[in-house]
Amino acid sequence: MNYNIETERLLLRPFTLDDLPAHLRMRVKEEVSRYLGGAALQTPQFVAERLQQYLECYRRHNFGVAAATEKSGGEMIGWGGLQPLEFGWNGLKPANEEASGEIEVGYSFDTPYWGKGYATEMAAAWLRYGFEEIGLARIVAVASPGNKGSRHVMEKLGLSYETTEQHYGSECVVYAISRDEFKPRDSFYRLHDSGRTKGEDR
Repeated sequence: MNYNIETERLLLRPFTLDDLPAHLRMRVKEEVSRYLGGAALQTPQFVAERLQQYLECYRRHNFGVAAATEKSGGEMIGWGGLQPLEFGWNGLKPANEEASGEIEVGYSFDTPYWGKGYATEMAAAWLRYGFEEIGLARIVAVASPGNKGSRHVMEKLGLSYETTEQHYGSECVVYAISRDEFKPRDSFYRLHDSGRTKGEDR
């Protein structure tokens, strides 16, 4: 993954191993990890393994989950991106990530940054990247049924509820949007890719 995505307030950039302390600091908060298996699961070893999985996703697909920082400062405040549905959940085996054939968008932020519209801003940028740059036909998102905040983001961006089924070891609602259904938001988006800058002010 050799690109950054710039939005109105955020910079979305590839994870590095140096992000482990900040990523762990966010994940051990119960509020942040309530729908990620709980804070007790977020041990240093577990979070380090997740970070390695993000890096492996970049290697295989040239997209994945990225770190989010505010453009006004370099500190990591959240993470999110595109990845094969359940990537890494049952080990890094190609058969696992190809089982559904779906690409999902995900997003999570540290608690001080809740309620600012950052999740919507970031998810909108990833949808645009997935449809315009990768050429995906559709993108899904999954969440625990009780995660009203995540579901609100999905619905705000035009994703529609499809079903409830098991993902990541628990019951999840599944939302989806097709390339034809997607309407880019009237907001700033710019892709910085290997020295090439592409995007626009809207």
